Amino acid sequence: MPENIHSPSFFRGRRLRRTDTLRALVQETRLTANDLIMPYFVVNTPDPGFCKPIEAMPGQSQLSVEQLRLKVEKAVGNGLRACLLFGIPAHKDEQGSEGWSDRGAVQQACRMLKENFPGLTVITDVCMCEYTSHGHCGLLDGEDVDNDPTLELLCRCALSHAQAGADIVAPSAMMDGTVQAIRVTLDANGFSHIPIMSYSTKFASSFYGPFREAAESAPKFGNRKSYQMNPANGREALLETLSDVEEGADILMVKPAMPYLDVLRDVRESILQPLASYQVSGEYSMLMAAAANGWLNKDAVILESLTSIKRAGADLIISYFSEYVLETGLVK
Repeated sequence: MPENIHSPSFFRGRRLRRTDTLRALVQETRLTANDLIMPYFVVNTPDPGFCKPIEAMPGQSQLSVEQLRLKVEKAVGNGLRACLLFGIPAHKDEQGSEGWSDRGAVQQACRMLKENFPGLTVITDVCMCEYTSHGHCGLLDGEDVDNDPTLELLCRCALSHAQAGADIVAPSAMMDGTVQAIRVTLDANGFSHIPIMSYSTKFASSFYGPFREAAESAPKFGNRKSYQMNPANGREALLETLSDVEEGADILMVKPAMPYLDVLRDVRESILQPLASYQVSGEYSMLMAAAANGWLNKDAVILESLTSIKRAGADLIISYFSEYVLETGLVK
């Protein structure tokens, strides 16, 4: 034995970072195609060629049902396993009645997708803001959203989506009691097998701006702070989550993602159900703008941002980058 042998006096982490294969061997967090959900904006239009780029979200578009089919065909070929649908109606009214119409954009898209891509998991957003003339997420009482009457409308929407073939319904309006009301409605109509993915922790975030252009859902007055969560509250996030668990949610969600990774971690440690997180439009647009200006390496920051969400505890990630990372092979 050498006379000068001694115990190491510090941690040599670099030993396992020396080569690509060593780093891959000990990597703790791995993204796969199974983790990703791609959002789409589908428009109720008679024009099958309708494809309108969204200025605030480079690379994303409002799509007719036919253009959605073409986009999804390519994405499924690259490994996409799940999508989330948002509908843009032909006409809006105070109740948002096209939200539960059998000929609504989401309902048409569900039928098309299940016919053409039976292996694709189709998730539908259940809310009123895209469909109401005032842009709020439910029925109004003066300038306040009236919680309990809105539940009936959300139930109609969720049921119509299930009848059209949706695999999962995802209520996002942040009305108290939504999950329980939808669960009762689905069960009573023969859809007890349809899971609910609740937007259980949805903050009144400033990162939603580009989405409101994409979904044409900006409120005509006021804001959504009376029903979406205060960004400063972490404990309340757990309360909202646990409440939706009790009401019967099958999958929970934290939205947005990156500004709320601490909340995501806290929720992950508090529940046993699958947990989703939504990398929202503002997160997407910021990274795209920085990359377009050469300030950030596009592929590197996309992958790092998605990995951070998975590392914080998300089982599922809703991201506008989903198509891109599958097409480029960044995620397989």
